[in-house]
Amino acid sequence: MTEQFNEQRPAGPLHSYTEAVEWITGLIPFGIRPGLDRIEKLMELLDNPHRRLKFIHVAGTNGKGSTCSYLTSVLLKSGYDVGTFTSPYITKFTNRFQYNGVDIEEETLLKLANELKPHVEAIAETELGSPTMFEVSTALAILFYAKVTYPDYVVWETGLGGRLDVTNIVHPVVSVITNIGHDHMDRLGDTLAAVASEKAGIIKAGIPVVSAVSQPEAVAVIKQTAAGKHSTLYLLGEQFSETAVSVQEDEQTFRFDGLFRSIEPLTITLNGAHQRTNAAVAVMTLEVLRQYNALVVEDEALEEGLRAAAWAGRLEMVSRSPRILLDGAHNPEGAETLVSALRSTYKYDRLHLMMGMLENKNHQDVLKHILPIVDTLILTEPDFRMKMDAPALAAIVSDMNNQQPAESSFELIVEPDYRAALQKLQQLTGETDLGVVTGTLYLIADVRSRILYNSDSEKGW
Repeated sequence: MTEQFNEQRPAGPLHSYTEAVEWITGLIPFGIRPGLDRIEKLMELLDNPHRRLKFIHVAGTNGKGSTCSYLTSVLLKSGYDVGTFTSPYITKFTNRFQYNGVDIEEETLLKLANELKPHVEAIAETELGSPTMFEVSTALAILFYAKVTYPDYVVWETGLGGRLDVTNIVHPVVSVITNIGHDHMDRLGDTLAAVASEKAGIIKAGIPVVSAVSQPEAVAVIKQTAAGKHSTLYLLGEQFSETAVSVQEDEQTFRFDGLFRSIEPLTITLNGAHQRTNAAVAVMTLEVLRQYNALVVEDEALEEGLRAAAWAGRLEMVSRSPRILLDGAHNPEGAETLVSALRSTYKYDRLHLMMGMLENKNHQDVLKHILPIVDTLILTEPDFRMKMDAPALAAIVSDMNNQQPAESSFELIVEPDYRAALQKLQQLTGETDLGVVTGTLYLIADVRSRILYNSDSEKGW
């Protein structure tokens, strides 16, 4: 494998942003290999730059990105310099490395990639094997924050899991676990308790942890891990809570009650009850930092920051005529949350839904939430190597219908080409209807770029 990699990678320095991205993404064949050995070696070779930074480490099955957005937005409004590292990206590779809400510059990325390249190649020649794409991206983010931008805080999203995730190289000022769900169970374990155990791996000795985990078996794991690490746990429903005051499309107001104080009213523009939960998690995280790390966040900055927070591809209305809503619901919990929001927040006569999935997902448990509410279901394929074939997905839908007819009858359309599928969705969606595109974020990325920018996206993990 190393020999093949040597043949593919550019010899000598990288000469352009495109070359740098191609080199990093060219490491994808090395896959996702849990473990911190390679990133620890890489950091050691770079003189451990991660030790100079203050991280807010965010894990969870769903809601990580939105929670990171709330945290970043409030910290910025409070006058802090903020680094934000997230994945996957929706439109461009640079999206994942942000400083004060702005992507890394292409020239900076090229410079840092060239700094990393010899170290990556040196490690590739050892028994550790080549660092992966995500490991190199994580190292690049650390260099960007530790050597170029020097933020006050880095909002730091995990890639997969927590315990063995590459981002777990850092020692944060606070850990956040948004929730636990049925996703990546092929890698993280086949029970919610097993998944919770992996996510809880980001809890560090003596470092507080904030969480909205709700299932009893997952809560038990989080509590046990926090107690074992002597970390104070702030759990939604126990140490803090949120109560809806008013809910309408594109605006939700809620009251926050926490151990230290209550705050009302707070308003967000992201839709769905789950976004109030994510916002409450962010507020509790900031409250913990106010209490123990002398973070200064005025109420006005908190209110402005929450209201200004946005997150692409999550209940995002990208077109008004016809109304087209994007939501990357790619696991059962995400689908359930989407359906709940469609029922409680949006008004429409007919619902037309376009979906594309990856092959390694829990298709039946996603579809069981979707089928009862749609008038039209358009099955398509993301432009991605691990796509689920549309006819195969249609066969699952047919089997489910045969076993248990849906509560409402719907028209099923199979169109593998997502561009043609999108065109059909736009044609079907009348002025009083709602069109929804959901499933894998690889599909969401392409559709979003097509509608908003009339172009193809760079999308990727």
